[in-house]
Amino acid sequence: MMIAIIGGGICGLGIGWRLAQAGENVTVYDRGAAGMGATWAAAGMLAPQVEAEHGEEFLLPLALKSRAMWKGFAAELLSTTGIDVDYREEGTMVVGLDRDDAEYLENRLSYFQSLGLDVHWLTGYQARKREPHLARAVGSAIYSTLDHQVDNRLVAEALKTAFLGAGGILKENIEIIGVVTAGGKVSAIETAEDTILTDMVILAAGAWSRNLAGIPDSSRPLVRPLKGQMIAVQMEPENPLIESVIWGPGNGIVPSIYLAPKSNGRLVIGATVEEMGFDTELTAGGIMELLRLAWDVLPGIYDLPLVESWAGLRPASRDDAPILGPSKTKGLVLATGHHRNGILLAPLTAKAVCNYVRRGEVGESIKPFLLDRFEKAATSDV
Repeated sequence: MMIAIIGGGICGLGIGWRLAQAGENVTVYDRGAAGMGATWAAAGMLAPQVEAEHGEEFLLPLALKSRAMWKGFAAELLSTTGIDVDYREEGTMVVGLDRDDAEYLENRLSYFQSLGLDVHWLTGYQARKREPHLARAVGSAIYSTLDHQVDNRLVAEALKTAFLGAGGILKENIEIIGVVTAGGKVSAIETAEDTILTDMVILAAGAWSRNLAGIPDSSRPLVRPLKGQMIAVQMEPENPLIESVIWGPGNGIVPSIYLAPKSNGRLVIGATVEEMGFDTELTAGGIMELLRLAWDVLPGIYDLPLVESWAGLRPASRDDAPILGPSKTKGLVLATGHHRNGILLAPLTAKAVCNYVRRGEVGESIKPFLLDRFEKAATSDV
């Protein structure tokens, strides 16, 4: 069986690696360089507890299960490729600066505890004892020891190496513009110059997933891009300002500020959330908000070199949860719409999609995330 994966981000490469390990004939196609889209633009946080949201409770079991897989996933990548993806277990802290923030965090803590999550309340003193460079204004915090992080760019490099090492074929800088179907079944994919026969297509193209020609409407994932502007400053690796991931209050286009320290001293700061289509231009206002909000939480960034700024596109579905598994078109499998959770959900996505492709079984963990959930929701609303 010939398998084509459209999209060479963390999910496409992860699925490809698992399939290649199992001896399948699999080719990953990417419109640019593999791992250089949303995967490259992310912050690498694995934080299903502090990122739990009202209305997204059905996503939590999937997120927790995938987070539990990450330590082993990182270790396997290291043993397979020799690439350390910087899996860090210092935890995640959400801080408040004033009374309104404290009240908000108290409500968040109650919500987290109602879900059975393992999170803890810290006073400002306790927060600064753990992270001494936090602003003196920090008066309250929620701390999660189980919400971790990786360096997403190293993960992309490791997955690319592992996939190729397992016998997978990678075609970069080739844009797939369409899927060919015949009799309700996938038969080929198309580039601008060529038609490539295939038995199965796995659509993992992120924010571009809905744009391919030839996909029947009943099988088309309605995924849209959500722009996120981000920056990075450089700390001294031997003397970093923080070791935990820190979240703080946001404003306007930055709903919450976060700071994710990497072992090489790079401190990733994000992110805006903007409905701007496929626009990835940086704006003065976006960068100003990121710097101001980060400085409010961690004043020590003031003198650090600003080493990078960029914008990425999160692939968001209508309910902000991923779209996984088979579609109504035979041979077209979906692995898209991960929104802000692409890095977090990568190990489970790879395993679940590989199991479906090889055995035809839709795992219990991904049944709530099939494409037909939107059709069912529309019917129930009538």
